[in-house]
Amino acid sequence: MPDPVLALLASGAIEIEGRMPWSSNGTYLVRVSLDEVWTRAIYKPRQMERPLWDFPAGLDRREVAAYELSEALGWDLVPHTVLRDGPLGQGSLQRFVDADFEEHYFTLHEAGRHLDRMQAMCLLDLLANNTDRKSGHCLVSLGDELFGIDHGLCFHEEFKLRTVIWDFAGDPIPECMLDAVRRLRDEGLPTELVDLLRPIEADALRSRITEVSLLSQFPSDPTGRRYPWPLV
Repeated sequence: MPDPVLALLASGAIEIEGRMPWSSNGTYLVRVSLDEVWTRAIYKPRQMERPLWDFPAGLDRREVAAYELSEALGWDLVPHTVLRDGPLGQGSLQRFVDADFEEHYFTLHEAGRHLDRMQAMCLLDLLANNTDRKSGHCLVSLGDELFGIDHGLCFHEEFKLRTVIWDFAGDPIPECMLDAVRRLRDEGLPTELVDLLRPIEADALRSRITEVSLLSQFPSDPTGRRYPWPLV
């Protein structure tokens, strides 16, 4: 059965409600409506991206690729995200997470909340080669579910990992999480994911999946420099 949230995001009418503050690229809060059903979403049009020297244009595709990777692993860590045309052209459209925005990775880890989901997010970032996992990119919804957002700087073919999630370094990786990675290694990447990446990026992702599938412990950062800026 088709996912009703994906169907709404893919086909609903988009109305811009306002621009999100403190975003480096054009990021908009929108209302998406279809018949009598509606939801809020975050719209990131490609034409509003600032050019980057180390990433090609098309961060919107990487946002969707992160969702597809999370779904392929069965982890449900990234809110529903689609690629579509909108009022400002093609971009990513992601279900808005109504959250307590005072909470973030550091506060959650200190309180011992959602640690299993944080471990899964750590592995997701290793696989996606996330270059910008800030603490504030970890959201707990009002329904007490943990989600990760802001995945535009992912999937580069060169190793560029920068994340705040280093507290699990040296801990055993839960077998159920390794099983999900091994299954993806053995079954191969879904077409929906491969089509969003350049061939060199898809090959690099396959290599990272194989490498992570062979781990027994969460890796550490011996340099102490693989942190994003700002941290939150």
